[in-house]
This record gives sequence, C-alpha cells and structure tokens, in this order.
Amino acid sequence: MSLTPLDEALGQVLARVGPPVDTCEMPLLEALSHTLAETVVSPIAVPGDDNSAMDGYALRAAEAGQVLQVNQRIPAGAVGQTLLPGTAARIFTGAPVPPGADAVVMQENCAVEGDRLTIAGGVVAGENVRPRGQDIAEGAEVLSVGRVLRPQDLGLLASIGRSLVRVYRPLRVAVLSTGDELREPGSGPLQPGQLYNSNRYTLAGLLRSLNLQCVDIGIVPDDPEATAAALLEASQRADVVISSGGVSVGEEDHVKKQVERLGELALWKLAIKPGKPLAFGRVGETPFIGLPGNPTSVFVTFCLVARPFLLKQQGVSETDLPGFQARAGFSVARPGTRQDYLRVIIQRAGDELSAIRYTNQSSGVLSSVSQANALAVIPPGTTVDEGDLVDILLLDLLVP
Repeated sequence: MSLTPLDEALGQVLARVGPPVDTCEMPLLEALSHTLAETVVSPIAVPGDDNSAMDGYALRAAEAGQVLQVNQRIPAGAVGQTLLPGTAARIFTGAPVPPGADAVVMQENCAVEGDRLTIAGGVVAGENVRPRGQDIAEGAEVLSVGRVLRPQDLGLLASIGRSLVRVYRPLRVAVLSTGDELREPGSGPLQPGQLYNSNRYTLAGLLRSLNLQCVDIGIVPDDPEATAAALLEASQRADVVISSGGVSVGEEDHVKKQVERLGELALWKLAIKPGKPLAFGRVGETPFIGLPGNPTSVFVTFCLVARPFLLKQQGVSETDLPGFQARAGFSVARPGTRQDYLRVIIQRAGDELSAIRYTNQSSGVLSSVSQANALAVIPPGTTVDEGDLVDILLLDLLVP
C-alpha cells in the first residue's frame, strides 16, 4: 500500500464521522469544556434597561449648561423616578438611567454644592449610557450548536438567565496498548528489554484535555487472540477505540490483521514523520484508530488525525487550528519524502518569533514533545535555510 498524504487521509477519516452522541441537560457550573448541543437564543435583552456606564449624574444633555437640582439617588439595583426639567439624579455604575435623562456625566466633571450641580464642559446625548440590549438583543442567537463551552461562555449564558444547558455526552474512548515489552509504572524494576507504558498516560491525558472519557483497556500482549479479545471488549465499551502499537509490518504487530478480521481497515500508512504506521477503520461498527507504538509518534498522530476525528464525532463544529509562521532557527539540507513535524521551541527574537529545533528528533524520544511548545511543518521535497519562514502549530492549541 502506498503512502497517503495527510490531507487526503484526514478527508477519508472525517468522512467517516457518524452522528453525534446523545445529549443531556447539565447545570451551568458543570458544563465547562462540554460541547453545546443546542443553539441558544436569548429570551431577554442584556442590559435590560438603558444604564449608566459610570458613577456620576444623569441629566438631560440639553440642560448641561444650567445649574441643576439633584433630587434623587439611584444605586445599582434601584429604579429612579422620571427626571423633571431642571433636575439631575446622582447615579452609580450599572443603575438604570431614569426616564427623561439622556446622558450621564462622570462625577469628576461635576461640581456639587448642597443639592446644586454644575457641569464642566458640554454634554452629548447618549454620553456614558449603555443602551438596552447593547450586549445582547432580545431574541438574538447567543451561542451555536457545536461550540465547546469556555468560562466566558458560561458567564454569557448566566447573563441571559440560563441555569441549565443541553450538551453532548462526552465520547467514551477506549485505549489499549500492545506489546510484550510493556510494564506499568509502579510494577517494579524493568527487566532487560522492557519499557514502562508511557503511551497509556499520554493518551489518557490527551483525551481528558479534550474533555473526553478514557476507557482504559490496559496492556495487550503480542498475541492474535488476545488482541482480538481486547479489540472486541473495547468496541463494546466505548464509542471509539484507540490503540498504540501493533500497526506496523512486523511479525508481532497483530492489530492491523485483527481489525481487518473483525471489521474494516480504511487506512494504514501516512506520508508524515513521525507517525508513518497508522490504521483507521472500525471494529464491528465502532470506529477504530490505530496509532504507532513510538511515544512521539503517538502524540503527533493523535494531534493530527485522532484529535479532529474525535472532536467532530463529539459534535464540535470548529476543529481547524489557527497557524502562524516563525523564522527557522535551524536548517533542513535534504528534502524528505514525507511531511515532517519537527518538535521546536518558539522564542521571541526581537520583533519576530524564532523556532528552535529540539536536539533529538527521534520518534522514540518523548522528551521532544514534552520540552517543545510547537511543531514546525516541513512539507515533502522542501529544504529550509536558517531564517526562512516556516509554518507552526502550537501544542497548547492542539491539546489545551
């Protein structure tokens, strides 16, 4: 099978996204990072009245040149009386502007002796007045379905009186690691040829950072029947199955064959580096993503392929990431045949950003993605001179 370019592979993967999972109503304080399953329309205007933008005095702008009588006081939460000609009202930030007033003068521009008010300078109608509905008009669409709720979104929903919101249930994603060489941290000293299972923790953290539920299947030995049993269990317990390892061409790499036997394999080699061996398909009717075994390849392929698929399946409407460019603090002398995602550290260099390549770019060096804060995208057939502009993906945007 020939190598598949990433854009083509993503198109195939995202075309297999099914309907979003079921929904539930959730208290607003619990809804952070969940995906909105309804379009929210405001039943009220925010603010509900014309109100004062600051502490000062409410008056008619046309009377600003007169000495006015201050005959009422309106704190936030109170409602004033209709302003009579020749009068003004002491008013505080957020308080409704009384009928008859059309401006608020900040207290620093006012002189008050007893109940007599004199204004320094001219006043324009509408000055320091927040009009009704300035923030949100009654009947306006506030938030759209598919939005991942942020703290400021919760505040916005609260401002229109919502205490509950309908969201999609977080996807259940089964994670299994394959390999006889794997041992769990805390299980004792490693024997020759053994490795601690870092991929389990990387994937669990990646899933939780996207507010998805991790279903831990554990370590699966390099055995065809054990692999098949683990895949079946995972497919029955989760909405999506993700494995690490076992999708290459070695004799002990059983995942690919068992997925083909139990369901369908749609894709298994990507033209990217790191992360060439990757499988996509289904186990029964459950979507399956088979990531490579090398720790850095697991991280990169999750971010590039698994992340957009999972978010779309979760019902998220916007999964594209804003990229930017930085000056290369490195060179690439020989063009590659695959799109390379170099682990880099973005630093400010004067008025520009510079991308410094992490020293060791091996797919087995997990410290490269731990120490780096970005990926520099180097297309196939491309060389890079130091100082060239290169495309950058920030890791904090890929995995919040």
